Amino acid sequence: MMGRRNGALAGLMAALLLCGTGRAEEPRQAEPPKQEQQREKTAAERFQQLSPEQKEALRAKLRELKAMPPEERQRIRANLERWRQMPPEERQRVRANLREFQQLSPEERQRVRERFREFRGMRPERKAEVRQRMRAWLREHPERREQMMENMRRWRQMSPEQRQQMRERMRERRRR
Repeated sequence: MMGRRNGALAGLMAALLLCGTGRAEEPRQAEPPKQEQQREKTAAERFQQLSPEQKEALRAKLRELKAMPPEERQRIRANLERWRQMPPEERQRVRANLREFQQLSPEERQRVRERFREFRGMRPERKAEVRQRMRAWLREHPERREQMMENMRRWRQMSPEQRQQMRERMRERRRR
């Protein structure tokens, strides 16, 4: 519960920082009549609705953000902009993935982060191949997916030498 709350507060903080700062400079457009469209609440109005604990947590996150290097703040801003551009169904998918990630143990989360770093370091052709394989895998039957998950669990438990031996065996099978 606390993790989700902190995540929500961090998101709200970023939204306040990035959305709230630009609004004062933008020219105001005439608002449609109230019955046609409800006026969106401003960042200040949303902040006023928070509990004292939430406000303090948000202030702490803001201090944390201000202490970050400029490159890190820029990365956060870019991610927020990407989030704003996402279609609603994509946002739902991301939220579901985040909920699943938060349910993992700290060790499992670390492994996921390492795999992601490995993926980011791949050549573009290799990334495309991995994506294609994953899409094909997801289309397979549920029992096949479960077998693949078991194979992946086994793979993770192998030493680097065992993995190399397995790769060589797989190459041999493909040649036949």
